[in-house]
Amino acid sequence: MLMPREEFARRRRELMAQMVPDSIAILPAAPVRTRNRDAEYPYRQDSDFWYLSGFGEPEAVMVLLPGRAHGEYVMFCRERDRAMEIWNGYRSGPEGVVADFDADDAFPIADIDDILPGLLEGRERVYYDLGRDADFDRQVMGWVNTLRAKVRSGAHPPGEFVALTHLLHDMRLYKSEAELAVMRRAGEISAQAHVRAMRAVRPGMFEYQLEAEYLHEFMRHGARAPAYSTIVGGGANGCILHYVDNNQPLRNGDLVLVDAGCELECYASDITRTFPVNGRFSGEQRALYEVVLASQYAAIEQSRPGCHWNRPHEAAVRVLTDGLLSLGLLRGELNELIETDAYRPFYMHRTGHWLGLDVHDVGDYRVADQWRELEPGMVLTVEPGLYVAPDDTNVEARWRGIGIRIEDDVAITATGCENLTSGVPKTVDDIEALMRDRPVAS
Repeated sequence: MLMPREEFARRRRELMAQMVPDSIAILPAAPVRTRNRDAEYPYRQDSDFWYLSGFGEPEAVMVLLPGRAHGEYVMFCRERDRAMEIWNGYRSGPEGVVADFDADDAFPIADIDDILPGLLEGRERVYYDLGRDADFDRQVMGWVNTLRAKVRSGAHPPGEFVALTHLLHDMRLYKSEAELAVMRRAGEISAQAHVRAMRAVRPGMFEYQLEAEYLHEFMRHGARAPAYSTIVGGGANGCILHYVDNNQPLRNGDLVLVDAGCELECYASDITRTFPVNGRFSGEQRALYEVVLASQYAAIEQSRPGCHWNRPHEAAVRVLTDGLLSLGLLRGELNELIETDAYRPFYMHRTGHWLGLDVHDVGDYRVADQWRELEPGMVLTVEPGLYVAPDDTNVEARWRGIGIRIEDDVAITATGCENLTSGVPKTVDDIEALMRDRPVAS
């Protein structure tokens, strides 16, 4: 594991330091999800649970009890079971959770109904996110009601529930050096996958065959899964923002838009590149591409401390609108076109989002009804695009069906930003040069 164990311990200490006295935090692991019949989806731990523990097994509950004399970090987990381990793989067991994941105490998950009410006893506030898991909500309320039923006998149940995410998600917004190191590596792997795809693509290849090049490169470097469903949109499919069918042939003369990033130790990368299937941009493709690239450069320039969250988007919108005006896809006066959202038929999404343990990571974009100011440690995507619908009769036919997006991941630093995904070309000349030198198809 790239992430040091001390990193998880530091996070737990930081969270507990923000909790009020005589409180308790309860976090369940992600449940196992059935795909069909006896087959399950590959297990992926809940991001908040992972952030505080680094423990990747299901059927677990983490409890944090600041000030508890017998240990502040308690874990409930599956017991070792040789028969189940033969079928489904190794389990840490309570002893392993203490030895390898630094829990102060660990108990079998089967005993949680007997032990958890005692841990709630005397705690005034419960930090827990009601509404995320109805089954676990009922279990938590059952423990509280067990104490309430004993009030006349002197029991002291908690009197207040507070969403844990109010504290935890603001912590997750600011990445530590250890987190940035993992995200850099995820960005490097994803960049290598995009380079591989540019060298592998050929007219007549199917979109899913190009997707396979990405998955191969991810796994070859230890990233077992993509961070999200990979988008491989050839031609007009690139104008569908969340196109994931990936089942059409790639045609000579078309662009292909690929939005693909790996997940490494639960941290996401997120890169989009758009490149010509045959290795050469047409005149119209190049013209639109240069506008999108210029808008991305402008947005990245505004991704620095002191700028508010919306500044990169505003910069991208101005360059995109000016480019559409210059190319004749829009007509009018620049400021008025921006104010009236005239660009929206060609650019209908935001310029970025937070990135971290989730590809659309946690963290407020507005604070006290104002755009949040960018600060060192925040990581965001910068992903402007232009999409000319294939049936848009308001523009000349030569522009129709061209979809372009360029996306990188940037970390805000003390003096500006660091591009975590700079290892993949994005200028027209660099892309064409890379594709010109690719191996001859067999």
